[in-house]
Amino acid sequence: MARLVRKLNMEHIKMKMGVSSFVFFCLPSFVLCLVFLPACSKGKTGQEVKKAAVPVTVGTVIQKTVPVQLRAIGNVEAYSTVQIKARVGGELTHVYFREGQDVNKGDLLFTIDPRPFKTALESAKANLLRDTALSKKADEDVQRYTELYREQLVSKSQYEQIVANAEALRATVEADGAALENARLQLSYCSIYAPISGRTGGMLVDKGNLIKANDDKPMVVINQIQPVYVSFSVPEQNLSEIKKYMSGGKVKVEAYLSREDSKAEEGVLTFIDNSVDVTTGTIKLRGTFANKGKHLWPGQFVTVRITLSNIQDAVVVPTHVIQTGQQGQYVFIVKGDIAELRPVATGITYEDMTVIEKGLTVGEQVVTDGQMRLMPGAKVEIRKPGQSAGGKH
Repeated sequence: MARLVRKLNMEHIKMKMGVSSFVFFCLPSFVLCLVFLPACSKGKTGQEVKKAAVPVTVGTVIQKTVPVQLRAIGNVEAYSTVQIKARVGGELTHVYFREGQDVNKGDLLFTIDPRPFKTALESAKANLLRDTALSKKADEDVQRYTELYREQLVSKSQYEQIVANAEALRATVEADGAALENARLQLSYCSIYAPISGRTGGMLVDKGNLIKANDDKPMVVINQIQPVYVSFSVPEQNLSEIKKYMSGGKVKVEAYLSREDSKAEEGVLTFIDNSVDVTTGTIKLRGTFANKGKHLWPGQFVTVRITLSNIQDAVVVPTHVIQTGQQGQYVFIVKGDIAELRPVATGITYEDMTVIEKGLTVGEQVVTDGQMRLMPGAKVEIRKPGQSAGGKH
C-alpha cells in the first residue's frame, strides 16, 4: 500500500513539471506577439496616412485696385434743431400736426387764443385815428396862428404854444402807429409756424393748456434730417493726409448702418475741428449726407468709412487664407500637388481682400479651404470651391 501511494505522488509531480515547462516555453512567444503586433499595425497605418492626400480648395493671387480707407464709429446728428416756444401767452386752442410728423417750413403748427390780441389791435387803431384827427386840427391851428402872429394879433408865446401842441400830436400819432404795429405783431404770434422743414418730436403741451410766453419748456422740437450730419473721430496722425485730400477736392464719406448692410449712405467731409482732443489723441470730423431715403436718424451710431486714395495693381488674396503662427503670418500655396508654407507681409484690408506687400506673386495658387489639415510638404487633392472636404457638394 505504501508503494502504491509513492507511485501516485511521483506521477502527480511529473504532470506538474510538464505543465510548467509548457507554460515556460509558450509564454515568451505570446509576449513577443503582443509587443510586435501594435508596432506592425502602427507602421501600416502611418504609411497609409502618409500616402493620403489632403482635400483643399485653391484660389489664384490677383492684382486689383484697392482704396486706402479710414474706418470709425460715427454718430448721426440733426442738421438743425429748433425748439418751438410761444412768444405770447394764452390758451392753446389748436394743434395742426401729429407727433412724429414731417412738416415743411412755413406750416402752421399751433394757434394761441387771439381774441385778447385782436382787442388790443382794435384799441391801437382807435387811438391812432383819434390822435391823427387831433394832429390834423393842430396843424390847421399852426397855419392860422402863423398868419395872426405875422399881423401881430397874437403874442409870440401863444404862437409857440400852438406850434408845440401840433408837434406833440404828430409825435403821438407816430407812437400810435408803432403801438398799432406792435399789436399786429403780437396778434401774429398767436399763430406759430414751422421755421424749418423737418420731423416733429413728441408733443410737450396739449390743446387747452395755458401757454406762458417765452417759457423754458418748448412746445415741440423739430429736427431737420435732410440733410443730416455724421460726426466721428480719427487718430491725429491721419489729419495731415485728410487735409491734403480735402484741399484737392471733395472727400467721400460712407456710412453703414450695420455690418450686414451692403449699401452705404454717401456724403462729403465738410468739417474738421480746430483742435485735437488731447485726452484721446483724436480729431473730430463731420460729414454731410443728403439722406434722401431718411435712413440716417439723429442719435444713431453708424460705421463711417473715408476713401483717401487708391493703390493701383495691388497683389491681393482673400483675407481668410492668411494664417498666423509663431513666426508671423503665412499662407499655403500649391505647387503641383504639394503644399508649401509661404511667409507673407500683409498691408491694408479692403472688404474681404488683403493686400500682400511681400511673399506672393500674381498667378500663384493659394489654399482657400483646408489649411487646418495641412503641413509643409503635404500632398494635396484640389477640389472645386463648392465641394466639401468629403467630396460632397
